Parts: sequence; C-alpha cells; structure tokens
Amino acid sequence: MATDTALVLIEYQNDFASPGGSLHDAVKGEIARTDMLAHTETLVKRARAAGVKIIWVPIEFAPGYPELSDKPYGVLGNVVATKSFIKGQWGAEIIDTLKPAPKDLIVSGKRGLCAFASTNLGFMLRQHNIRRIALGGFLTNCCVESTMRTAYEHGYDVVTLTDCTATFDQAQQDAAVNFTYPMFSRPMKHDAFLAEIEA
Repeated sequence: MATDTALVLIEYQNDFASPGGSLHDAVKGEIARTDMLAHTETLVKRARAAGVKIIWVPIEFAPGYPELSDKPYGVLGNVVATKSFIKGQWGAEIIDTLKPAPKDLIVSGKRGLCAFASTNLGFMLRQHNIRRIALGGFLTNCCVESTMRTAYEHGYDVVTLTDCTATFDQAQQDAAVNFTYPMFSRPMKHDAFLAEIEA
C-alpha cells in the first residue's frame, strides 16, 4: 500500500551527482551507465503522486569536520580529503532536478554511513506509520547498503531500487545488487516498484 511506504533517497547531492561536485568524477560513469538520476526523477514524481512519503537523506558536516576524529580513515577519510558535503555549500545541496517538495521530509544528522545512525529517520518513519521503505542513492555498496541492513534488522519490508543507485564501478555495483541486496531486501527496478504501488 502506497500510504505505508516511504522512498528513502540517500545523498542525491551535488558533490556526488552534479558535474563539478567533489566526488562526481568517481561515480559519473555508473550514473551514466545505469541512468539512475533519470530513473529517480520518474520514480519520485510518480511515487509522490501515488501517496508515497518521500524522505531525503543528505550527509553534511560543519566546516573543518569537527564531528569526525582527527584521523578519519576509509570512506569518511575520503570525504575529508576531498572537502565534500560541507553544510551551507553548493556541494552539500540536493541536486536541482530532485529538489524536495514542501511535503517531503528531510532527514537531519547524517554524519556516517547508515541513514538511521545519529539521525531522526526512525522517528519520521514511526510518525508516518511506515511499514515498507524503498532505498535509492549513493553509494550502492556503502550508505545504501548500510541503511538496507539496519532497516531489515528493524523489521521493515525493504526494497532496494537497483537502477536508482550508483557506486564507483560496475563490478562493485553488480556485487552488491546480485549478492548482498537479496540477503536483506527485495531488489527491484524502479518500474517494478512503481507497478506495485500504483496497482
């Protein structure tokens, strides 16, 4: 049922999704190959019209990254090294083609990988009686995957929108979609998901 469903859309921000973004060059090949931005635009428009709650999950840091340790490593170390997702700057803004509508929700507090950790996402889902969440965004095998695992543990009906995600290369995309996603979600393309909620 559409009214107990939420689209949880992770990090559709300029630093990933727009030319000139600090991390765009790293993901632009997969964005183009999967056409995930165009698919997401179609998905959001039709899901919103069907009564699905649209929830945006940006990641943001204060200038200087005081939220993180002095020696961040791994993916967060790369965020600092590339000066990505600084609050108030263009790179942290949600891309123009997917600007949130007035009734959409915007999660605050994301500083790590899982969209539930340190944020108000769980509160929003409870307040709106959400039973099923469908996930899209960046990176397929990082923040989307982390959020999927937690949602599964919390008992949600989890859908991963395989053609609305992107990561660094096809090998990583395929590994997540073909092997990890089926363990913790119902992977499907956006048109199959829309067929379910519009039925």
